[in-house]
Parts: sequence; C-alpha cells; structure tokens
Amino acid sequence: MLRLTDLKLPLDHTPDDLEAAICARLGMERGALLRHAVAKRGNDARRKSAIHLVYAVDVAVQDEAHVLARHAGDKDVRPSPDTAYRFPVMAPADWNGPRPVVIGAGPCGLMAALILAQMGLKPIIIERGKAVRERTKDTWALWRRSVLTPESNVQFGEGGAGTFSDGKLYSRIKDPRHLGRKVLVEFVKAGAPDDILTEAHPHIGTFRLVTMVMSMRDTIEALGGEYRFETRVDDFEIATDAAGERRICALHLSDGTVLPATHVIVAVGHSARDTFQVLHDRGVHAEAKPFAIGVRIEHPQGWIDRARYGNFAGNSVLGPAAYAASHQARNGRTVYSFCMCPGGRVVAATSEEGRVVTNGMSQYSRAEFNANSGLVVDIDPTRDYPGGPLAGIAFQRKWESLAFTAGGSDYHAPGQKVGDLVAGRASSGEFGTVVPSYQPGVRLTDLGRCLPDYVIDAIREALPVFGRQIPGYDHPDVIMTGVETRTSSPVRFRRGTDLQSVNTRGLYPAGEGAGYAGGILSAAVDGIKVAEALAQELLKA
Repeated sequence: MLRLTDLKLPLDHTPDDLEAAICARLGMERGALLRHAVAKRGNDARRKSAIHLVYAVDVAVQDEAHVLARHAGDKDVRPSPDTAYRFPVMAPADWNGPRPVVIGAGPCGLMAALILAQMGLKPIIIERGKAVRERTKDTWALWRRSVLTPESNVQFGEGGAGTFSDGKLYSRIKDPRHLGRKVLVEFVKAGAPDDILTEAHPHIGTFRLVTMVMSMRDTIEALGGEYRFETRVDDFEIATDAAGERRICALHLSDGTVLPATHVIVAVGHSARDTFQVLHDRGVHAEAKPFAIGVRIEHPQGWIDRARYGNFAGNSVLGPAAYAASHQARNGRTVYSFCMCPGGRVVAATSEEGRVVTNGMSQYSRAEFNANSGLVVDIDPTRDYPGGPLAGIAFQRKWESLAFTAGGSDYHAPGQKVGDLVAGRASSGEFGTVVPSYQPGVRLTDLGRCLPDYVIDAIREALPVFGRQIPGYDHPDVIMTGVETRTSSPVRFRRGTDLQSVNTRGLYPAGEGAGYAGGILSAAVDGIKVAEALAQELLKA
C-alpha cells in the first residue's frame, strides 16, 4: 500500500472525485487503482473563500514499485506505515507471578490496565472514586445543587478528568510506534464512533466516553483484571533491599487493608494532591514543573464559525469551528488558548471543598450555543512559586479559594465581561449578548480578586490582539469565568529510561499527574508505554 498525503478537494466533492484526484496525483489511469481507504481527513481554512478538505489516503495500485520510483523524493507519496500494534511480551498461560497494580482509572490507567490484561498479567486497578455511572450522578449534584463529593467529581472516578471534557483525541506528541492508533482502535472497539480513526481532530464527547469506559472495564475484567472502586491509596510502603535500592513493597489502602505490591503504576491524574504529598513524604523523587492558570472565555459558537469559515459557516462537513491563539505579552508572559471546546459548556471542576475550578466540556454533537476555551497564562516555579516540589499545589489552592469567595462561597464562579476587564473595572448588573454556561452559576465581579496581577495584565493585553485575529473575540459582552488552574500537573515525578521512578524501583509514575502527558490521547499512550515497561521487567526472570 502507498500513503498519499496532502490531497485537497472541495467541500462538496463526491467519492468519485476522490478517486479521480488520487489517480491524477499519481499520474495513472483509473483502472490502475485497485482500492483506497481514507487514513486521515482534515480541512484547510486559511482562505475562507476556498476551504478545502485535506486527505491522507492509503492506496493499492498496480505495479506499486513503479509508482514509487516515479515519485521518488515526493514527500506526499510514500509506503503506508505499519500501524499494527504488537505486544513486546506475553505472560505464559500458567504464569502466577505477582499481579501489577494500577492506581487510577483515567485515560492513562485505563490503557495501562488494558494492555497489562491483554498481556495476561491480570492487573488490580485501584480507583479512589466511584464507577462512572455513579460518579456522573455526583458530578451533576455539584453542577445542579452545589453539592460537592470530594472523592467523586470531575477529577476523581472511573474515566478520570477526561470523561467530563470535550473528549479530544489528538496530540502533538512524537509517536513513531503509532501507539495513538492502538488507543483509537481500542476506543472504537469499546463503542467510540468509527470516524475517530480518520478525522484529523477526532473527539468523542462526554456521554459516549461514559459508555466507552464501562465497556473497556468489562474487557479488562473478562481478561482477569480486578477493579477496586472507592478505595484510596493512603500510603506507599517502601523498603531498601540488600543492594541498597529502594523498592515499593506494599500499598496501604483507605479501607484499612495492606496490598502487597512490587510493580505499581501511579496514574492518579493532575488533581491527586494528597497522593503527591504522600509520595513526596516517602522520598519518591519529585520536582516542581510549569503549568498555566487563567479563565474560561465563552463566545457564541456562530461567531467562531463565521470568523473561521466565513460564508461556509454552518457547513455540515466542517462542523463547529475551533480556534487556537497565542500572544507574548510585554510583561514576559505567554497568553494562549487551551482545551478549546466548540459547542460546549464551562463546567465546575473542583475536587476540594471551598474552592472553585473551571474546565470545558462538549458532547459528541458539539451542538450547544457557546464555544469555550481556556485563556491561560504561563506559570513557572522559579519565579512564581519557589519553595519545593509541591509549592505549585499551594499556589493553585490560593487562587481557587479566592475564586470560591469571589463567586459567593457557594460554588458559583466569579465572572467578568471582556469590556470591563479591558477597561479595568469590575462587572456588575446583567449579562449582555453572551450568557455564561457554567453551573451552578456565575456572579459578575472583578477577576483580579482571584488571579495574580501579571495574569490579568497579560490577558488584558492579549484580548484586543486576539480580537484582530478572530472578529468578535474581544466583544465587550464576552464573558470570562474563573478560575482555570488545572491545566496540567504542577509536579513531575522523575523516571528513568526504564520508566521507573529514578529512586524507587517498581514504581512507575505515569500520565498527566506524574508530568508526562497533557490530554486524553497522550495520557493513554503513556499508559501503554509504562504497561509495556512494567511487563518486560516483571517477566524478564
């Protein structure tokens, strides 16, 4: 098979047009094309008057060697890559060695557990939150009634934080082994739509993620895996062996039991602050890492569609438009859009009492009225929160607590209109053209009450810049809701080339919480990598 890339066609093309374009691009007759399959489809909207779909297509042709030779040096005509996944090791059928433990059932832990189960290692999955159906009820309780369940919410529970998000499944990570393809294939097996295999920017949406996570759990259990929900790891028992190396040997669980464990994947997500503290207290190497904080900004989706697609706005082939924006402010800070959710809503995402945190979410249809995105500013430990590996947690908590107070101390969020923030005044009165989607609700105020001055100054400078790039972006009635603080983990647990902690054997820090991923797909890919490394270490004897 050949992989043909950067093949552009108009939005209203037919299947015959695609075949004709393939043949024209390769300079051959239609009869020489045996078959073809779309590998990836995106769009090029740089010219709003002439938007095109852009394809990567796998094609089978007569005399493939001749076609390749004729297009030697053409970067858009190459042999199709081998994207098949192959397990590096498999446990023997009679293997009865120690069972690996996976802490956390988010995207990273879920894929790690699945790979371990498929390799015959029967993992034990420890999840502090509830199974996804029950967790969904608790999450809605916060949104609808301001009732927070600290162990079952947007951050904690089966499926992880990604369950209540846009479900974006693309990443810029380097992936020479095509592990992302393995993730997508498993998601489709579990009920995700087939188009995630071919869309350039695939997404699933919350409702489909819920059923998909349940299906993957069924698969893991059928392969001998075991889930323990509503069980938190309260301590890590670490011993020093005869060679002087620190090794994990057991986990102390919240139900009072002690679980012997010699091979443990820690995939707890970016909000497991108590777990970070315990790991640090037990001497597991940790270091502070950069992240970003800011707000969620909302616009009517139609504004974004027109800004991106012009007269093609509303085209069913294109769907709701997304955007990306970045600005280097005069104060040295970078302001950028983050986790943009077309046709979605801003959601309450706190996991701690007395704090307000925002995030964005969409369903698969992306059919709600507003678009939302994080509008965040880079934060660095050396200048913003010096004081040790966990200082970023205290930094986050400070602003989340101030946001709780600014919103009225009942899980309403503080909000401000763009026009008021740019003018340097608090917002009050009624909402204008843009009505916020956050529940339990938004109270207009001054976001300077719950964000650092340098963040507010950088956002104030960036808004008119983005308005020139995206018409309507800085409309005075556009609403910003605070605060967005959980963009990524403020901590990294350093690991070696074998993916084990650099100073604790048998402990595999993984995913977003450990500082090695930033989103569903990258976290899931990291889960595959650590599962493979653990299995190879466990079975090498």
